[in-house]
Amino acid sequence: MGRCFNCGKESPIISRNLGVCLECICHNFKEVLPRIEAVHRRLQMEFDLPKEPPRNTNGVKCNICMNGCQIPEGGKGYCGLRTNQGGKLAGVGKKEANLDWYHDPLPTNCVADWVCPGGTDVGYPEFSYSPGPEYGYRNLAVFYNGCSFNCLFCQNWHYRQRLKRTQRLSPEELAGYVDLKTSCICYFGGDPTPQLPHSLEVSRIAIEQNKDRVLRICWETNGTMNPRLLEEMVEVSLRSGGCIKFDLKAWTEELNIALCGRSNKRTLSNFKLVAQKMKLRPDPPLLIASTLLVPGYVDASEVTKIAGFIASLDPKIPYSLLGFYPHFYMRDLPTTSKRHAEDALRRAQTEGLEKVRIGNIHLLGDAY
Repeated sequence: MGRCFNCGKESPIISRNLGVCLECICHNFKEVLPRIEAVHRRLQMEFDLPKEPPRNTNGVKCNICMNGCQIPEGGKGYCGLRTNQGGKLAGVGKKEANLDWYHDPLPTNCVADWVCPGGTDVGYPEFSYSPGPEYGYRNLAVFYNGCSFNCLFCQNWHYRQRLKRTQRLSPEELAGYVDLKTSCICYFGGDPTPQLPHSLEVSRIAIEQNKDRVLRICWETNGTMNPRLLEEMVEVSLRSGGCIKFDLKAWTEELNIALCGRSNKRTLSNFKLVAQKMKLRPDPPLLIASTLLVPGYVDASEVTKIAGFIASLDPKIPYSLLGFYPHFYMRDLPTTSKRHAEDALRRAQTEGLEKVRIGNIHLLGDAY
């Protein structure tokens, strides 16, 4: 049972680690912000990461993501992947990255598997080897360690323990793992955002080496990248038949800050940028959205706002509502209830979206 330090409310869907309820986040944000910031700073420090994006006026500027770190000499950026060594950025870059990879048989458990060529009959024959799920083929799954957010519910939080390792992989090495049975590459994490220059170079090499056959390029991201890099991603995914999957954590900025430690303004503006390209290739869809239904925080009302935003851009954008499983700093919360998920589904459909579904159905539990 969690308790909100501000209003005193107790509930099984108030996170004990966060210690703030949804109502106070949305209606008394100034009062609870110091507590929220303290929680995120403590989490960052636990993994030897900066408490907040550095703003050293004499530091080296990193322009990869919305955090825009100005890293002091000997210091590191918010994601922990880049440092200032002698007035120059050091660490990961276009030529090397901190990542893990594996081959995953298709169709795979992907946010887009219900609308993409790997799992359905769309895109054949230009972007798929089969007029249906691509059985017998596989995905090159690339997990980039590091993230521009600090999500309290992160299901892959262990990447933080791998940030300091010196093992690196070049674009040429990673592209070399694309074989004749690989029909797509998916970059995820963590988040691929802090290491986008590397994934773009991998994509360029892999496409050039496999230019006479199907090879889709996809990203799954929180959408906080520099818009210039996003434009390059869009071009690659459009041309290859891949997609860009945005994880829309929240609509309300205050809630995004509470759950993820950072604002969602860049995420929403970047989502709008990609949505404007949807008509260039409606099938298979270029853009896909998902939202994790965090009990007590991302409720049906929040989903209504997100769905309304998506529908205002293009009602054909697919939207997945994902069941939550307790992880990391929110491991004391229950799994998403069936009632919560079904209510969110109805709300999203009411907003006019044509393709909405509930994902991770096996995680759904009883009412709170």
